[in-house]
Amino acid sequence: MKNISLKNVRNERRRNRSKRDNMFHFERLRMVVYRSSKHISVQIIDDHKGATLVSASSNEKSLQKEIAKTKSKIEISSTVGKVLAERAINNKVNKVVFDRNGYPYHGRVKAVAEAAREAGLKF
Repeated sequence: MKNISLKNVRNERRRNRSKRDNMFHFERLRMVVYRSSKHISVQIIDDHKGATLVSASSNEKSLQKEIAKTKSKIEISSTVGKVLAERAINNKVNKVVFDRNGYPYHGRVKAVAEAAREAGLKF
């Protein structure tokens, strides 16, 4: 049997608990956030088709000029949220369910969600 650390078990429980109500939603697509220590990426996924419709990330070359102007990772996250919302609206996606992927709704994750709301996405 593998020794699985309690920290990993707790993280998986929290991640699954946050995904439980978001997956396979009838009317809305799922907006998933992934954050690492340096970068943040966001995707809008259609679970029924199993396809990613729109994505944005802080390590895209097209966003490097805007990211170079920012001072903190929270500002970078809000820039990524705005770009994702603009791309989603261009692809006729207006309503999404926010999936924080087990991360606490605080800091960079909150910045992405608020920027997407301000840019026109409905949660």
